[in-house]
Amino acid sequence: MPKKTRLTRRDFIKAASGAAAFGPLTIPSALAIANPAEVKDARNRAARHSGSPSLDQFIRVTERAGIHFTLTSGGLEKRYIIEAKGGGGAAWIDYNNDGYPDLFLVNGCDFELSRKGECPLSHLYRNNGDGTFTDVSENSGLNHRGWGMGVAVGDYDNDGYDDLYVTYFGGNVLYHNNGDGTFTDVTEKAGVRGHGWGMGCAFGDLDNDGFLDLYVANYVHLDLHHLPPFGSAMNCTYRGIPTFCGPRGLPGGRDILFRNNRDGTFTDVTESAGIDPNRYNGLGVVMGDYDRDGRLDIYVANDSTPSSLYHNNGDWTFTDVAPQAGVAYSSGGLEQAGMGTDFADYDNDGWGDLIKGNFSDDYNNLYHNNHDGTFTDLAWPAGFAAPSWLFTSFGMKFFDCDNDGWKDIFVANGQVFPQIDRYQTGITYAERSLLFRNLGSEGGKVKFEEIGLRSGPGLALEKVSRGLAVADYDNDGDVELIRTNMNDSPDLLRRERKNPRHSVIVKTLGVKSNRDGIGAEIKVVAGGLTQVDTVRSGGSYLSSSDLRVHFGLGDATRIDLLEVTWPGGHTDVVKDAPADSILTVKEGSGLTGHKPFTHPSRK
Repeated sequence: MPKKTRLTRRDFIKAASGAAAFGPLTIPSALAIANPAEVKDARNRAARHSGSPSLDQFIRVTERAGIHFTLTSGGLEKRYIIEAKGGGGAAWIDYNNDGYPDLFLVNGCDFELSRKGECPLSHLYRNNGDGTFTDVSENSGLNHRGWGMGVAVGDYDNDGYDDLYVTYFGGNVLYHNNGDGTFTDVTEKAGVRGHGWGMGCAFGDLDNDGFLDLYVANYVHLDLHHLPPFGSAMNCTYRGIPTFCGPRGLPGGRDILFRNNRDGTFTDVTESAGIDPNRYNGLGVVMGDYDRDGRLDIYVANDSTPSSLYHNNGDWTFTDVAPQAGVAYSSGGLEQAGMGTDFADYDNDGWGDLIKGNFSDDYNNLYHNNHDGTFTDLAWPAGFAAPSWLFTSFGMKFFDCDNDGWKDIFVANGQVFPQIDRYQTGITYAERSLLFRNLGSEGGKVKFEEIGLRSGPGLALEKVSRGLAVADYDNDGDVELIRTNMNDSPDLLRRERKNPRHSVIVKTLGVKSNRDGIGAEIKVVAGGLTQVDTVRSGGSYLSSSDLRVHFGLGDATRIDLLEVTWPGGHTDVVKDAPADSILTVKEGSGLTGHKPFTHPSRK
């Protein structure tokens, strides 16, 4: 009988540094038989550093800010997959154009309420501009009742007001923003109801015609009247523990691509565009121009099937190049249970990179863009893989938490099997989130340090988290987060004290391009550092962050150069712009607005 191996701290260090003697493929067996106490300690050891506490002390301010909401998503036992994987979408949307991001939270349902047609409503919170919010759901027109999942924000008809697309089990909803604080359900008129189990979604102008198109990820085919019995088969157990039946035993749902007809309606072009012919299990969706050819591409994090990278061919066809690009599988060539994803340039080389969250007993991916149409998963050598191994990662977001000019990563975690708490596995149902600080480039390579347990009481909380979206909701130059939690209230997280470093927020207004400027590439040169980011909708897990783009500037008090390259190809150039401001750039007109940051009370 082979000798049992125990996972040690040295093993984790070797794995994180990419040591050949302890590659990713050897870790599962070691973890499965490790002493539970040692495994649990290993989850947090990277964050227990002998140095001083992190500068980024995040506190929870949900109720203080006026947000009173509970995400309903099935029963507490999670006996069926829809109860555990669905729901939790969050979106920051400035629906009234007052310059302060408002908050929309998608609600789910449970079987009893669903049978009665009494699923709880989603909620819209108006930002009062003073750090608090008012619930304005009642008269908003956002009144669809169903098992809600995800959300994307975009001005699909270019009328100057951002609209909402919300995915549901059994058919989705498009809400048109009327510009007076109300929304109208225009789903049938627009032709975007869709089908199946809608999950992640994102707006993007895929043909650069000035109008936003729409991608919807569908998960699996599920019949609520004939659900697989709990713990009934091989795919209904985890580590030998009876659980709900997972996606491997269910038919996949085909994703949907809607083309904007520029008249308020859309056409389903899924088949002709070549989207998802294999019916993979789609969850998170993000768009980005990974090969810098001027056209948005689409990345889909698929669960227990290969993930997809749809290269935009420029003729309304797409080719899934994920296997050859290196973003379909783990670094060991295995399918993973992908969930949340995001796209950004974490090493400031001018090319967008990808992150993807996965199930426990696996690591999260950090796909570095090689500038030639391929990626390399650098999660292990960058220090991103080892801390994530025993966590189940849903919401994921690149953002600059300390305003030093380097993108950090926030990961919202939460298991799907409550039954796991009854066994000594080293894995728990409720989990803390992870915060990876970007340590910058040394010798051309970037490393991350996981600092969650040194980053304030808000990050020490253990929750069953799903959605994650970021925004500077109080316009003070620091980015805040909303994290949604199953059968619980969300966590609105902000810094306890103002960051002393400088930053800038760029708001884009398209003219020939789509009104939001989604897909526009923004370059900021300041303090000897060049950063590039893109305006995007969707991403993370079922969520949509602020459409304004935030850049940390470190000690720089002025911006040497600000360039916005619009989807149609035009570039606006702004020189010597002020820091610590919200800068509005209008296509063809350059800098048209400059609003200094506010200084809200942090009592």
